[in-house]
Amino acid sequence: MAKNVVLGTAPDSWGIWFAEDPHQTPASRFLDEVVQAGYEWIEIGAYGYLPTDPIQLADELGARRLKVSGGTTFARLQHPDTIEAAWAHVAPIAALTAAMGAEHLVVIPDLWRDDLTGNEKESRRLTTEQWTALTEGHNELGRRMLEEYGVHSQFHSHADSHVGYQPDIERFLEDTDPAYVNLCLDTGHVAYYGGDSVELITKYPERIGYLHLKQVDPELAARAVAEDISFSQTVRMDIMVEPPAGVPDLAEVLQAAEQLPQQLFAIVEQDMYPCSPDRPLPIARRTYTYLSSCM
Repeated sequence: MAKNVVLGTAPDSWGIWFAEDPHQTPASRFLDEVVQAGYEWIEIGAYGYLPTDPIQLADELGARRLKVSGGTTFARLQHPDTIEAAWAHVAPIAALTAAMGAEHLVVIPDLWRDDLTGNEKESRRLTTEQWTALTEGHNELGRRMLEEYGVHSQFHSHADSHVGYQPDIERFLEDTDPAYVNLCLDTGHVAYYGGDSVELITKYPERIGYLHLKQVDPELAARAVAEDISFSQTVRMDIMVEPPAGVPDLAEVLQAAEQLPQQLFAIVEQDMYPCSPDRPLPIARRTYTYLSSCM
């Protein structure tokens, strides 16, 4: 494998979206199956799904020889005066991430649609004031994470959020401070709206701080946009497909990433919520084998 790209996986690839949900695979089974699939690195995922006590989590991971690449969180910053509420939510996750020896926290913008029901929560377009609040809020959140916990903010564009299309992503990068905010390049969410992950790597090489690897069904993605289908509904329609069946070409993405000087975690994150507990492991094994062959 390339020395500067490290492969891992995430709870999403086991259908884990929430800290507690009866439809989800139990945490102990998830951790066991990560090892069985061949991975050594994981993300923490939804805060509270895995143990939040650092000693307990370290014991669970150590027993399986697993390591943490980073944490994950949502942040609602698209409105003025929301930084303190966002920080209160994010700080414990940053603390746990740091306690596990990880240096990255993937920050997903709050969605304008509910991620479970698909119902619209607010306008899908931001005013100028709201866009400024979003970018300045992420700068401040990233500054606090770095200065207080030594954790780098990796912004994650997302379907049904205000930063989804490639022009939105590029505008966000232009309007944020690279000292405090960089990009978790999620290949699936970029492709969902017809974006080009390799172009983003080439255009903003110094801003690529982390990778999420997934593929989408391009025909279903086009239909989702044309018919305004919610992201949560498209996941139930299996828009995220097992590599190499979808787009983008992950071999091309990894090849481009390997040219960058910085070390990158490349975390497999195939959304499959909800899914049968017996479904993820065979997919994870095949995906690990395929991606390893691309590196």
